[in-house]
Amino acid sequence: MKFTRRTLQSAAALTLLGAIAATPAFAQDKPKVALVMKSLANEFFRTMEDGAKAHNKANAAKYTLVANGIKDETDTSAQIKMVEQMVAQKINALVIAPADSKALVPVIKAAIDKGILVVNIDNQLDAAALKEKGILVPFVGPDNRAGAKLVGDALAKELKAGDKVGIIEGVSTTFNAQQRTLGYQDAMKAANVTVVGVQSGQWEIDKGNTVAAGMMREHPDLKALLAGNDSMALGAVAAVKAAGKTGKVLVVGYDNIGAIKPMLADGRVLATADQFAAKQAVFGIETALKAIADKKKQSEMPAEVKTDVVLVTKSSK
Repeated sequence: MKFTRRTLQSAAALTLLGAIAATPAFAQDKPKVALVMKSLANEFFRTMEDGAKAHNKANAAKYTLVANGIKDETDTSAQIKMVEQMVAQKINALVIAPADSKALVPVIKAAIDKGILVVNIDNQLDAAALKEKGILVPFVGPDNRAGAKLVGDALAKELKAGDKVGIIEGVSTTFNAQQRTLGYQDAMKAANVTVVGVQSGQWEIDKGNTVAAGMMREHPDLKALLAGNDSMALGAVAAVKAAGKTGKVLVVGYDNIGAIKPMLADGRVLATADQFAAKQAVFGIETALKAIADKKKQSEMPAEVKTDVVLVTKSSK
């Protein structure tokens, strides 16, 4: 066969195309990081998304961000499908605030098996479920129990021993809901205050309102409601007002969302905890990017990265 310059050029081009086709997409392009959150109806997660997008804008040359969240806090199946869709988009890393501490573990295992690095934020995945699947997923977030105790201790200063309070818990299958309830119980036990009940408000305003109203009907002498997040605290405040008990039944929350600030100012909410939503996603993203840059495997990532949580009251600056 006679080789011309054109033939050799074509052969070289085909060889180059073959090499490119054989190269994984992530070797050519900047990393693609997926952020999967819980309900974007919750201001906390909208703030988280805004923080992540601002970070991505400032670091556009370093990575591509794909962010999404479910509509309903309890729609675990929708979040599982969302993760599957992200994996299909050939992402390099997944940063997830799981709607359920156990139910998301199998789809996360499937992502890790495809070589995707996974970082857990906000709500910690269940340790036993991770162990059963033989995977390690770093948790980047605050100590929810300690944060809730800070809020509970602030409330306890306004109560007397023997007073009755109710706890409005988040989604009961989530680790952060359980930890916040434990933190509230720690504070109430230390103050000899009686917790008359713990009921789930599913992290949502309307359900928090229903639980708060029911607790006040069942216990007319109730002195306070401790909500596992600020959305449920908003519902509790409305229930307290409807019952004509504003100022008589104290309310505390957790998250320090914007909607709670005027209520802290006028006393409708006594205290909340700030766990810096905008930073949480960023810390998770940066943990993932560092692992990619250092060519770390999932098993080589840090087990935990603690982030701050602080008490917020009317007098907080």
